[in-house]
Amino acid sequence: MAKATKKQALGRGLAALLKDPSKDIISVSNKNADKVVGSIVELELSTIEVNPFQPRTSFNEESLRELASSIKKLGVIQPITVRKLGFNKYQLVIGERRYRASKLIGLESIPSFIRIANDQDSLELALVENIQRQDLDPIEIALSYQRLIEEIEITQEKLSERVGKKRSTIANYLRLLKLDPIIQTGMRDGFISMGHGRTLINIGNLNDQLSIYEKVIIENLSVRETEALVKKYKTPIKKTTDKKKILPSSVNSAKNELTVYLESNVQIKLSKSGKGQFIVPFENEEDFLRILNLLKSEK
Repeated sequence: MAKATKKQALGRGLAALLKDPSKDIISVSNKNADKVVGSIVELELSTIEVNPFQPRTSFNEESLRELASSIKKLGVIQPITVRKLGFNKYQLVIGERRYRASKLIGLESIPSFIRIANDQDSLELALVENIQRQDLDPIEIALSYQRLIEEIEITQEKLSERVGKKRSTIANYLRLLKLDPIIQTGMRDGFISMGHGRTLINIGNLNDQLSIYEKVIIENLSVRETEALVKKYKTPIKKTTDKKKILPSSVNSAKNELTVYLESNVQIKLSKSGKGQFIVPFENEEDFLRILNLLKSEK
């Protein structure tokens, strides 16, 4: 938790810096610009306006309320991205659902990434350097990859070349962002590892995903044990159907007569062609000789 507090304090510090008109940052050439590029800044929602050219105009109200409930409980896990328009004035670039949901529950500020004039190269450099750090959790790395793809507008293949990682590695990190926010938070706080997260992402239903996550936490399951649990969940229980063939009434009647006469549980099996066999079980040699004598007496 100390880690999160430190980040929030840093965000507030940068926000205070951006509110000083004498130190306003409008370009990467300005003093302190390097502190802003690639960093998370806590911005007041009142200073952010939506992009009038946002192609998405309708938002599912129920989905928005669910996101708002998640933010109320966990906070904004993925910061939004804004573009600096002027002094203490910003325009939304990425994250309008998070922005709207935050306003819905009455938040006053939101964690943000700020884009400033001519910061493309600086942003890319800052993000790539950030990914190379050793103290990042898997979700932080995934968010950095996502930012590079969305804001620098490069493919996973190009990103692979830039950061020196396999494309499959990048894809695995990005998939973690599809986990339920509670699970993402658990990973950031160190309750589970990336291995656990990669396993849980295979559960499509978020309610089931959370149920298994809770079981992992409560029982302190290893990644291997979690994999076994998920495999068991994904393997449907096969319904057993009675495929026992119904015997013709005449054959069944004869079977019952033999069972009574021989005092043994006679079994009769028939194939589709009509061929078959009957089985007369016996308990020991004496019982076998008894049944044999009964059969001989019928000659």
